[in-house]
Amino acid sequence: MTIKRCSSWEPGGQTVISKYKREEVWYQELGEFESRRLDVLFRLIMASSHTVLMRLVASAYSIAQKAGTIVRCVIAEGDLGIVQKTSATDLQTKADRLVQMSICSSLARKFPKLTIIGEEDLPPGEVDQELIEDGQWEEILKQPCPSQYSAIKEEDLVVWVDPLDGTKEYTEGLLDNVTVLIGIAYEGKAIAGIINQPYYNYQAGPDAVLGRTIWGVLGLGAFGFQLKEVPAGKHIITTTRSHSNKLVTDCVAAMNPDNVLRVGGAGNKIIQLIEGKASAYVFASPGCKKWDTCAPEVILHAVGGKLTDIHGNTLQYNKEVKHMNSAGVLAALRNYEYYASRVPESVKSALTP
Repeated sequence: MTIKRCSSWEPGGQTVISKYKREEVWYQELGEFESRRLDVLFRLIMASSHTVLMRLVASAYSIAQKAGTIVRCVIAEGDLGIVQKTSATDLQTKADRLVQMSICSSLARKFPKLTIIGEEDLPPGEVDQELIEDGQWEEILKQPCPSQYSAIKEEDLVVWVDPLDGTKEYTEGLLDNVTVLIGIAYEGKAIAGIINQPYYNYQAGPDAVLGRTIWGVLGLGAFGFQLKEVPAGKHIITTTRSHSNKLVTDCVAAMNPDNVLRVGGAGNKIIQLIEGKASAYVFASPGCKKWDTCAPEVILHAVGGKLTDIHGNTLQYNKEVKHMNSAGVLAALRNYEYYASRVPESVKSALTP
């Protein structure tokens, strides 16, 4: 007689704990069909006990991890498949295309009533099954959903997807600038976000584990990193590497910075803020889009920071909103008011919300 043990719903474990019993569930001599039916039933029972938002975040976490794998695979294969969109600094790669298909299709299959807005304008078509991720990160489902979001319905949510934030840097080998961004909005407000860094640790040697995923929900917190702050009194500004102009340089100079970091990717810049590498993110220009800021904004706000446009206006993320952040971006982990107070009036008058 062969005895089979149920597969676990806890990462790394080997037992299923019944909702109704506190004992290991065992079954004997079940065929493959019967065991699959049991798995499906158990998933339905588990899913029914979690809110839409937390299930979406848990799924987006696993989807973002798969996206990171795709990004690394495209580099490893050696053909980036680069095409120019609107300019020499506005590029699209094979990774952009594959990751967007993976994220949007995976989410749509599990949450068909979502509104999903991705950066890339891709033609409709069949998506390879290898790009689909149907898992979910169980550790997230152990977290309580903030009460204000417990009754949210699937159709109330808008998901903003940047499949490869920092594409230009990706093509130039500046891999630590690259992130995958999945932001979740409710009633126009960014409330949950996932940032995957495919090449986190890539300079740490051949034995280093590549990649990490940061996630957060307003009212719950942000996870996957160690929060640090720039030393008191230091003003380190992070700003664009490839989209600078006179407005940007004038605004940065007005901050009286001790140092200026010019890097790619909005997600990367917010990570610099929360890990103590920079004190403010200043981008006094149109160009940044809602898919660039939705997920990073959540992570920053969840740890007490603030992100707005240059005028101090809150960004809106409802499905009808224009995609461009036409009045730029101003963000800080601490002392936001200091940086906001130093934005020149000439810069404000040049940027219309």
